[in-house]
Order: sequence, then C-alpha cells, then structure tokens
Amino acid sequence: MAFTTINGIRINHEIRGKGTPLLMFAPGGFGSTIARWTAAGGKREWKEMDGLETLAKHFKVIAYDRREAGFSGGRIEPLDWDCYVLEAKAMLEFAGEKKALILGSCMGAALATAFAERHPDMCLGLYLHWPVGGYRWLLKGRTFFRRHMDFVRANGFAAVARRAPEKRSFWEDAEIGPWGPPTVHDAEFAAQYVKQDMGRYFTVCEQTRDALFNDTQFSGAGPAALMKMDVPAFIQSGNDASHAHSAAWATKELMPNAELW
Repeated sequence: MAFTTINGIRINHEIRGKGTPLLMFAPGGFGSTIARWTAAGGKREWKEMDGLETLAKHFKVIAYDRREAGFSGGRIEPLDWDCYVLEAKAMLEFAGEKKALILGSCMGAALATAFAERHPDMCLGLYLHWPVGGYRWLLKGRTFFRRHMDFVRANGFAAVARRAPEKRSFWEDAEIGPWGPPTVHDAEFAAQYVKQDMGRYFTVCEQTRDALFNDTQFSGAGPAALMKMDVPAFIQSGNDASHAHSAAWATKELMPNAELW
C-alpha cells in the first residue's frame, strides 16, 4: 500500500501502468476502494476479470480508497460532492497529470459527473458504469442514515467502533455509518470518534445525507449541469434498485455528447 495526504486525510492509492491517464472512482457506494477493481473484490461488476490489472496494460491507472473507505482515513465533517471532487482533483495532480479519462462505477459514476461539472477542462472523457440513481437509491441512502443514527442513539459510539471490523463499509452494514470504517485502522481517529458530541454528530450526518441523497433521479451533477456538460461520455446502464436504468437513460437524454449502451 502507498499513502499520500490530501486535505489533511491519509489516502491509500495505487498508480501503475503507462499511457493515457485513467482516474478511477470505484464502485461499492460508501465502500469505494481499490479492491473493488480487482477479481477478488469486484466479482459483482467484473466477474473473473481483474479490472485494475487489465486496465493497467493500456492506461496509466490512478486508483484510490476514497476518504472514509478501505484503508484511507477520514474526518468527521459534512460529506458532499465538493469534498469528494477536491480529493479526486488532488489525486490526479499528485499523479502528475493535468487531464485524464474518468472511469466511475456505481456511486463513482455520480462522482465522475460531479467532477466533470467542476473541472471539465481536466476530463478527456467519461465512462459511467452502472450510474446510481432513482427513487430506490434515494430511499436506501436516507434509510441507511436513519438506521445508523438510531444505532448510535441506542448504543453509543463505542458500539460502532466495536462493530466496524465485521463489514468495514457503511453500505454493507448501515449501523456503522460513513465514519465507522476509519476506526478500524486509525487509533487516533477512533479515540476522537467515541468521545465526540452526539448532537453535533447527528447534524453532520443529516447534512451529509441531504447533500448526497436529495434527488429522486440523479446523483452527482444535477440536470441543469448535465445539459451544459459537453464532455464525451459513454454510459453503461445498470438495472437494479441502486443503479436504475431510468437514471442512466435520463442522464443520456440530458448530456449533449453522451452514448448509452
């Protein structure tokens, strides 16, 4: 593993291969990690293929555990697309690149459109794989935050830290919340987590929920931004509760330079 510090947070990353830079936003919802690109960790998306190894034969791949995921650190503050884009831009710059193809899968596709909205000049193109969206995605996100806050209210922060090693992802275990994973490998963060003020924490949870789950169709860039987005895009639709085909189709309808497959 290799680490760099972005916005004061320690980020696990992997950069390998040669060729056109490919900035990768992994699937897995809040469990967006390098491992989700591999054959072992990404079986749902890639079957027997190791996506990271395969793509590194053709591109300079830039992959990372998003903050609060995998082996990356975290900070208890409202999470939104701005903070995720800041992290992604800094990772691209850390890799020594000014532009890249952007590959986003699942919630990573939402981040890809948010990135393109803010930094179109840094995008050679977008590959949106199984973009999240739709009413059921909205409902899942808001429900998971409610479950997490109910668990903390009933059991306290120490119970989150004890439970976090079992699943290590908010999307696999709603009760541990977005900030449970860093408690597993960061003792200093864990110590701060269990001693924090509950009222302030719930405010941060609510702000994060409302920033990331606020639309019954789109996630990431909104409709007005998509209509102005002239970055070439290829959309590969999913068709389940989190990756609604309707969301992928609506994204294609609004983006002036997009193809849906």
